[in-house]
Amino acid sequence: MSRRRRSVMSEDLKVELAKDLGFYDTVQQEGWGGIKAKDAGNMVKRAIQLAEQAASKR
Repeated sequence: MSRRRRSVMSEDLKVELAKDLGFYDTVQQEGWGGIKAKDAGNMVKRAIQLAEQAASKR
């Protein structure tokens, strides 16, 4: 039985992060399932950094 995962990040944010981190071409060619686990981890780390920066400005 498979469950569909609900994404925590918006599609726009994921695309922006993939472009910034340099693997958006892989996403375009293979979809999100084609990225390496390391790239996914780096994407999460970067999203956390951006959220911390936004929180500190408040």
